[in-house]
Amino acid sequence: MTNAEAASAAPKKKAGGAFNRETVLEVQHYTDRLFRFRTTRDPAFRFVNGQFAMMGLEVDGKPLLRAYSMASANYEDDLEFFSIKVPDGPLTSHLARVKVGDQVLIGRKPTGTLVQSNLLPGKRLYMFSTGTGVAPFSSIIKDPEVYDLYDHLILIHGCREIAELQYGLDIVEAARDNEFFGEIVREKLLHYPTVTREPYQYQGRCTDLMESGKLFSDLGQPMINPEEDRVMICGNPGLLRDLVRMLEQRGFREGSGGDPASYVIEKAFAEG
Repeated sequence: MTNAEAASAAPKKKAGGAFNRETVLEVQHYTDRLFRFRTTRDPAFRFVNGQFAMMGLEVDGKPLLRAYSMASANYEDDLEFFSIKVPDGPLTSHLARVKVGDQVLIGRKPTGTLVQSNLLPGKRLYMFSTGTGVAPFSSIIKDPEVYDLYDHLILIHGCREIAELQYGLDIVEAARDNEFFGEIVREKLLHYPTVTREPYQYQGRCTDLMESGKLFSDLGQPMINPEEDRVMICGNPGLLRDLVRMLEQRGFREGSGGDPASYVIEKAFAEG
């Protein structure tokens, strides 16, 4: 029996109240700052691709939780999360040490703004992310139904160093290689990984590349406009602040569940 099979066979306990206990099936560390892990999934746990849930550990006998986007698609049997490591972070200093067979707490009520119902129809879907903010877009690019809504899906992932791009590169490659919908992903998904601290094919802050127009010329796309383009943003507070200002200057309007519009942002961004 493999480690993953043993973990799957382990008895699952209800955490009581608003949380389930799930068992860690796989852990992969990318850098000294970034890692991903997969867990079991309660059959009753349902979510829309792009949403997040409260997730964490019991520390000193008490739940310690942060908002984490599901990086797995809503049809997958397991749950995947992509996390930063903060050495003195209240949660991630503990979470970074999880191993196969450990248990995590996952809230039973997912939520979040990065869902298609919050956006009006459009030709292109831009997904701007920094660091672990790419996680909800991992879920979205694995959703075959989203490809029916747009001519192109465009994933922009900004990091400090090249090694930090690896998770994004992996999820895009996996989507393109999917045996069921890989063909449409290869046709419609554009990936733009960029770094700020090392020489790379694409270099610079997402906002600077957008402001200069280089982002769009590199992608072979027209300048962004609210009539045709829809935007989702998940990343650090600086990205949210600057990109929202730039979008609204161009006539974009923030959407919500009761009032879909041309862009949405996710403010729940785990930093500790």
